Amino acid sequence: MDKIYIRDLMVRCIVGINDDERTNRQDVLFNIALSVDLAPAGASDDFEDTVDYRAIKKEIMAMAEGSSFFLIEALAERTAGLCLAREGVKKVRVTVDKPGALRFASSVAVEIEREK
Repeated sequence: MDKIYIRDLMVRCIVGINDDERTNRQDVLFNIALSVDLAPAGASDDFEDTVDYRAIKKEIMAMAEGSSFFLIEALAERTAGLCLAREGVKKVRVTVDKPGALRFASSVAVEIEREK
């Protein structure tokens, strides 16, 4: 299956269980792989024949910035649902990376795969 990647999408949002995480926005990094059929768009060179990844990016940013999840697992699940709601997306892999979440580690991340 063909893929469209959205790499290193940085969003500032409320996510976490500690008091400071509930009041201060933190950087969260998204990496998304959308499984789609790119053959029609490749043949036609027509925007109407592909998945609008700019719109997906905007939707993810709006959702994350307006949310207050306790867990990055839930943030990843909601992100996967948004992607799968788009016509043409058959499967999605979402990685949500939270830099600085653990002392002595650069980040903590979760990765999920969901399909229609």
